[in-house]
Amino acid sequence: MHVLLIEDDDDAAAYLSKALIESGYSADHAGNGDDGLHMALTAKYDVLVVDRMLPGCDGLFIISMLRAGGDSMPALVLSALGEIDDRVAGLKAGGDDYMVKPFAFSELLARLEALVRRAQPQVELTRLDVADLVLDLKTHQVTRAGRRIHLQPREYCLLEFFMRHLGQVVTRTMLLKQVWDYRFDPQTNVIDVHISRLRNTGRSYGVDG
Repeated sequence: MHVLLIEDDDDAAAYLSKALIESGYSADHAGNGDDGLHMALTAKYDVLVVDRMLPGCDGLFIISMLRAGGDSMPALVLSALGEIDDRVAGLKAGGDDYMVKPFAFSELLARLEALVRRAQPQVELTRLDVADLVLDLKTHQVTRAGRRIHLQPREYCLLEFFMRHLGQVVTRTMLLKQVWDYRFDPQTNVIDVHISRLRNTGRSYGVDG
């Protein structure tokens, strides 16, 4: 994680930079708003940590300029101003989080990591694989060693649920709710019947149940 820290308090900046580096991250520091804005516009960072009150342009102006230019870099505002109106102003300016001084570094680091996680693009899951068993989530086709397995819709849903929860304990209640959309146990053997069918289908294709 590459952090841009814009902080005019030299002691606070030195402490935060050292703590970030010791936590395995890299950090560039700007001591005023003008230099910080220039760095934010000309280099690539994973997250911005910016003091609200700075020499030159202030922290909220920096964030608003980045947002106006289409930059979605996550931004955490640090400030001694902790009233609700101050927090709201920080968020409305485009800040993603707001921490009031003094703060614990462990909390700041946790918030930064959460911001970076949320900013990462989500990869769409298109298939599930268990050994040579493949379930295509787009086409709803199931293959084993390249050979197509034909399943009824409920059997497909049941297999998908098992594959998504591989290695986990799956209860009857979970299956009724997620596969059958039942909010209560109808006290039938519907689960047993479909699992039996799924196992028999698997054995016919050489899949152990």
